[in-house]
Amino acid sequence: MKRVKVEPTTPISPSTPGAKPWNSAPEDKPAQPATPTTPSAAPAVYRPAFIYWDLELQTNAVIREHPPDVNLLPPHPEIELQRAQLITKLRQHYHELCHQREGIDPPRESFNRWLLERKVIDKGHDPLLPSDCEPVVSPSMFREIMNDIPIRLARIKYKEEARKLLFKYAEAAKKMIDSRNASPDRRKVVKWNAEDTMNWLRRDHSASKEDYMDRLEHLRQQCGPHLTAVAKDSVEGICSKIYQLSADYSRRLRQTHLTLLQDSATEASASPQQSRLVYCYPVRLALPSPPLPRVELHFENDMACLRFKGEMVKVNRGHFSKLELLYRYSCIDDTRFEKFLSRVWCLLKRYQAMFGSGANEGTGLQGALPVAVFEALIRQFGVTFECFASPLNCYFKQFGSAFPDIDGFFGSRGPFLSFSPVSGSFEANPPFCEELMDSMVAHFEALLNKSSEPLSFIVFVPEWRNPVTPALTRMEASPFLRQQLNIPAFEHEYRSGSQHICKRDEMYYRAVHGTAVLFLQNDAGFAKWGPTPERVAELMAAYRPSQPASLSSAGPAPITPGEKDSTPKPAERTQSGGMSPVTHDDNNNTNRNTTPPTNTNTNTNTNTNNSCSSSSSSTTSPQEKMAAV
Repeated sequence: MKRVKVEPTTPISPSTPGAKPWNSAPEDKPAQPATPTTPSAAPAVYRPAFIYWDLELQTNAVIREHPPDVNLLPPHPEIELQRAQLITKLRQHYHELCHQREGIDPPRESFNRWLLERKVIDKGHDPLLPSDCEPVVSPSMFREIMNDIPIRLARIKYKEEARKLLFKYAEAAKKMIDSRNASPDRRKVVKWNAEDTMNWLRRDHSASKEDYMDRLEHLRQQCGPHLTAVAKDSVEGICSKIYQLSADYSRRLRQTHLTLLQDSATEASASPQQSRLVYCYPVRLALPSPPLPRVELHFENDMACLRFKGEMVKVNRGHFSKLELLYRYSCIDDTRFEKFLSRVWCLLKRYQAMFGSGANEGTGLQGALPVAVFEALIRQFGVTFECFASPLNCYFKQFGSAFPDIDGFFGSRGPFLSFSPVSGSFEANPPFCEELMDSMVAHFEALLNKSSEPLSFIVFVPEWRNPVTPALTRMEASPFLRQQLNIPAFEHEYRSGSQHICKRDEMYYRAVHGTAVLFLQNDAGFAKWGPTPERVAELMAAYRPSQPASLSSAGPAPITPGEKDSTPKPAERTQSGGMSPVTHDDNNNTNRNTTPPTNTNTNTNTNTNNSCSSSSSSTTSPQEKMAAV
């Protein structure tokens, strides 16, 4: 008689014999193919002076066990090098198309946000190059290019800057409508408004900055719809061309990758399909990794330099040590570290290709919360998992990330939109891409609606109100919303997305936008990790920068660098370091608005904020005491 299997309500620990596929003993692991190079010894343990992570904390995230992914191909330096070259080529095409068709530079970071937005809906198999998306025209790329037509609008501080910007916009609008195939009515409206504005500028020299900005807004309202209509086909052509090139590159690269694996004669490992509840574990690949070529390693001061075929990537020694620890905890097919350097090179090259190689490019899209905030989330809300991170900026050893094929060797549980936990407490600080944030909220609500086990998501998103983002609107109306906090601009910080290569005194920057913190929890999650006034007060106190705003470094502005101060930022856990102004293009969506949002404290629980402010004002942090000494 067949016994009916009863699903446990409590998870099975990965250390139990029944869960050995992802935590097996060395003797149970598959034998490694012979490599043509001499195996490299495991890297010596390096103890960094400053630590920005806690890799000892165990997870409370519970999932349903699943087999390895058969669509993921094991990473290889040869393929990663080709992918990086193709991404660089695609960026160049994008730059040329924007210049040729619209006479503008590509909006800053718009290509990076295009990659993020496309991967939300992409059904293709390449981890980076979009190849199977619907619609073909990216709403993100289309919107950002349109926002820079006819000229890019920058943040204005002074009256003369506002006057020049208004004149340039009027002049560019008139020139654009004359050079396009526009209807007589459209041409007439745009030219009349542009000429009227220029005549007003010649007559009136006593207007204030606010007068110029009001006139600019009026001119945009009058001319904008007509300029958008005449540029629509051209901009859609740019978006379509970039996507078609990406899809072609993806197909060619995958074919090359499959050929390389066939030459190595690797066979997929069989894994039985199981359906039990377990604590989450790193991504596993069905295909074993082929022998990997040699990657050279040397150190330059505090930087580890890895070179393959003349292409060098760098990471500071502290984060190199972190990658070594993550690899020890997560990798099960390379106990002798024979493939460690090759995989680190692939990892660094992948993220460099995704966020660009320009100065500070992409750092805002990888920004992370301060360590003090993570510590408060752990103590008060039982958080043990980051929904959006990478091996380079993660705080825990369990996290969701964009690239399961390479990040899985360093602890990633895969893209969170494909991750379905049954219970656990999670922190979500997504890249500030509107489409990604909207999909994130839909995924959270589906998980909360389906699970009766304790489930909690604490979400950190920008406080954009002009216009408000769909994700923020949806969360504020969600039946699972238990509490909402709003951290004002310039009163909190982020850790730099380039923390693995930046200087220690550039690790933190002030946020130039407000941040909304929302608690989405089901009933069981609210009962276990609910945002009580005491818990919220400690979180707000941890978010408060330890130095006065006048001494703190401001993050970059949404469009052009804003005002900056210099600040010493206390280092994590043990010591403190200095903070100098940086020029990062921060977590803002660069082309949403011409001015930063002003409403940063709406929809906040009054009682909670009062208790938070009183707690913050009466507390002196250890960092402040150290600074005073």
